[in-house]
Amino acid sequence: MDLLERLITLFAENGYAAVFIALMLCGAGAPLPEDITLVAGGVITGLGYGNVHVMFAVSMVGVLLGDAGMFLLGHHYGARILQWRVVARVLTPERYAKVQEKFERYGNRLMFIARFLPGMRTAVYITAGTTHRVSFLRFFLLDGLAALISVPIWVYLGYFGANNHEWLVMWIRRGQSSLWVLGGILLLVALVLWWRHRRRVASESK
Repeated sequence: MDLLERLITLFAENGYAAVFIALMLCGAGAPLPEDITLVAGGVITGLGYGNVHVMFAVSMVGVLLGDAGMFLLGHHYGARILQWRVVARVLTPERYAKVQEKFERYGNRLMFIARFLPGMRTAVYITAGTTHRVSFLRFFLLDGLAALISVPIWVYLGYFGANNHEWLVMWIRRGQSSLWVLGGILLLVALVLWWRHRRRVASESK
């Protein structure tokens, strides 16, 4: 957890602004794990460098603005954004096609599920914007609902584990595994709902 230690030092020295900027970078697809960033933000409040409730609010704003920025860039520039060198590293043409396929299968629910699947968020949000499959308001509500689940888990975990490194690392690993499981469950639920919807539409068309 060397990255966690480095982030704790950086955030302790620079406060809320550093956490906010780091989360914006996470939303932009920078190779910086959002979960570890949130935990580090919570840790510094547990060490007395801030208020955990303020940190939660700052983190929510940083996360949502970062996500919204990717959606709006995709919405404004369309598929042309795939030609940007920075974006191309995150969203290759092959990955873009794959995300579009997942939208066909899971619909707008994919935007909610993506928050629990590290490595997919930025690609999903950019694709949602470029394809104009969903309004910004719907995107923001789905993303915000998902963030209300994930963000407080990591921030308050950091806060309560600030003075017990081994306990904190153990729960970070458990939390990461749990989010993958949660993501899998959500995907399964989305698939069942889609299947039931298809059956209902088919029966009504007869």
